[in-house]
Amino acid sequence: MKLLVVSDSHGSKSEIKELAEKYDGEVNAMIHCGDSELSADDAALTPYLAVRGNCDMDARLPEDLIEEVDGETILVTHGHLYGIKMSLMKLRYKAEESGAKFVFFGHSHTLGAEIAGGTLFLNPGSILLPRGRQERTYALVDASDHSIKVQFLTHEHELVEEQEFSE
Repeated sequence: MKLLVVSDSHGSKSEIKELAEKYDGEVNAMIHCGDSELSADDAALTPYLAVRGNCDMDARLPEDLIEEVDGETILVTHGHLYGIKMSLMKLRYKAEESGAKFVFFGHSHTLGAEIAGGTLFLNPGSILLPRGRQERTYALVDASDHSIKVQFLTHEHELVEEQEFSE
């Protein structure tokens, strides 16, 4: 399973359009973790499984999405309703409750990935307004039966960081 994960584009359509064009046909799903500041039916957001962030006004965007992609359960949320800037504990409970093996969120604009309880928790950073670093980032996830590879890339598609987890 291959996934493109992006978050916190804050009204900028060009980055998410360009990513959708670049990865069309290359990934099983494209995920936007909120704060797009776009309407649910905006063409730039259409290719993405997208959720509502604290800066999104369109109530048609769901707060959480639980989807099955290539046989794996994924949970997508923005993170503000789970206090992710303090702890991932509430989000871990939601992941357990939903049976998610992959959890994608944004809100803090800070990239990171970790495995907890057999579940990948990933924040792709921000494609527009990063915190803690200069690079505007997104993530690619490549998961097989026995490993998960996460690549964080800049908006110019240069590798920033790579992590690999074995199961």
